[in-house]
Amino acid sequence: MFDDSDKELAFSGVFAVRDGRVMLVTDELEGPNGMAFSPDERYLYVGNWDPERKVLMRYELGPDAELLGSSVLFNMTGAAGEDAIDGLKVDQAGNVYACGPGGIWVISPSGAHLGTLRLPEAPHNLAWGDHDAAPST
Repeated sequence: MFDDSDKELAFSGVFAVRDGRVMLVTDELEGPNGMAFSPDERYLYVGNWDPERKVLMRYELGPDAELLGSSVLFNMTGAAGEDAIDGLKVDQAGNVYACGPGGIWVISPSGAHLGTLRLPEAPHNLAWGDHDAAPST
């Protein structure tokens, strides 16, 4: 599934750019897809587009984007559906919204499944509206 003759690297990675330097954060995921930061930017959340390992990862980053630790925030591998994890967003309370099997999964910062928003079509991307915009006239 992840074999691609056009791939320039032998692995799929999550990278950070800091002060003009490109740094590898992790290469542990087969299909890193969908990324978002916690409100305090201490954690980077990354979904894995891999039907064999549908996990939402949490990476703790230091001030220079160095990896301090990682953990599975939530595992959706057993969930019904063909989709793995795609687009991610984080709200102001730190809850993670992940497009995944069957809808948009809402996961608390502690890793509790708060619910799944079921939609008529499989979602693949998320965007928040601009709450600070002035109303149009």
